[in-house]
Amino acid sequence: MSVEINSEPSIQSNRDEDAYLKALLRQSEKQKIKVRSQIVGWLQELRQRAAYDVAQQQMPTRRDEDWRFTDLSEMLAVEFTRSQPADIPFEAMAHFILPEAKHSRVVFVNGFYAPHLSDCSALPEGVFAGSLAQLPSEKSYSAIEYIAHQEGEKEVFTALNTAGFPDAAIIWLDRNVIVETPIHLLFLTAPSDEPILCQPRALILAETGASLSLIEQYAGIGECASYSENTSYFTNSVMEVFASPNARIHHTRYQHESARGFHIGKTAVSQGRNSYYACHAVSLGAKLSRHNLEMWQKGEQTETHLKGLTAIANQQIADTHSAINLNYPYGSVDQLHKCIADDSAHAIFNGKVIVPKLAQLTNAAQLNRNLLLSPKARVDTKPELQITADNVKCTHGATISQIDADELFYLQTRGINSESARNLLLDAFAAEILDELPFKSLRSQLAQCVACRI
Repeated sequence: MSVEINSEPSIQSNRDEDAYLKALLRQSEKQKIKVRSQIVGWLQELRQRAAYDVAQQQMPTRRDEDWRFTDLSEMLAVEFTRSQPADIPFEAMAHFILPEAKHSRVVFVNGFYAPHLSDCSALPEGVFAGSLAQLPSEKSYSAIEYIAHQEGEKEVFTALNTAGFPDAAIIWLDRNVIVETPIHLLFLTAPSDEPILCQPRALILAETGASLSLIEQYAGIGECASYSENTSYFTNSVMEVFASPNARIHHTRYQHESARGFHIGKTAVSQGRNSYYACHAVSLGAKLSRHNLEMWQKGEQTETHLKGLTAIANQQIADTHSAINLNYPYGSVDQLHKCIADDSAHAIFNGKVIVPKLAQLTNAAQLNRNLLLSPKARVDTKPELQITADNVKCTHGATISQIDADELFYLQTRGINSESARNLLLDAFAAEILDELPFKSLRSQLAQCVACRI
């Protein structure tokens, strides 16, 4: 049985100067959620604890080290109200369907599960894909041990999501289940007459020996990342990923919110012994976006591959913060993040790889490459290695450049005009990330979107 709970505002912040965060918290606390009656008490306690954590904090500003390059002033000028369920016809989202995941998609609209838009008929036995309210009773009790149990749960936007998520996407693979079909987790925002706060939540759990390919996508219905005629909205998402020992997860994250949208997302990953996790994160949309990617090593011999591409133009701000926390030996990490900024866009990258004394024989590589297409474009990059172990192989670096004039000239001498030569070089720069995506239709779609942005 499912019941609907509504946590009325109960936490009063003493920080009167931060009225904006208090207003977001009030909207979050009023948000209703449907869950099984057996876990209502736990969820109420979880939300109240998260609300308390938010109330003890302030909205991040550029005085904070982790936010010093990210200006939230445009978002703070908009007053958001909590999202409501929206009845969206199938035709409105049909163009989001990927051929590879035609019958393995889970759709949420405004943060609420949309069963009439979802189709999981191609998934094998041993896989659950749906909402928290649909989760079988035995798994509901187990979910309590995972939701909001990652390190970093008290970060202000993460806690805000916990205090007010209206629903939760759950993808759960039983032990040794191999899913050949990719699962498409689609989070859509519907047009509204007033600015809304959407707080999608997801839990991905691959038990021991399981294997999964996941596509996580954020978009505005009927809108493009390059323009928007609709009202602003704010997507504050949290995804928790648990890779049990010997599990394999390939994760593609695609953010192309509308041009008037704001997006702050958290991906928190826990890797067990001998597990494999790969993430391809592509960010194209939103007026302002930030992706916080945190990886926590929970056993020896983990393998982690992180690839990212940001392509922005006009006056977009796109921020990527990653933190890779290694606590066991024999781990390997390979991270490459690329940024393309045109017009007056501003890209930010801050990547940390933390290798304490316990993480001996770690092999970690981190590289951030940036391409500026305009004199007004800007990038701030800060790759970091924090190493106290003495038997490791770790490298990091960053490059910032414009299109190479010699390469452009070389192509023109081969009969290619200036514009085509420029586009060819841009395609080659992005292709290093896009060509590694395992799905042909998504590669083609993203290549077109990147070309449109730049």
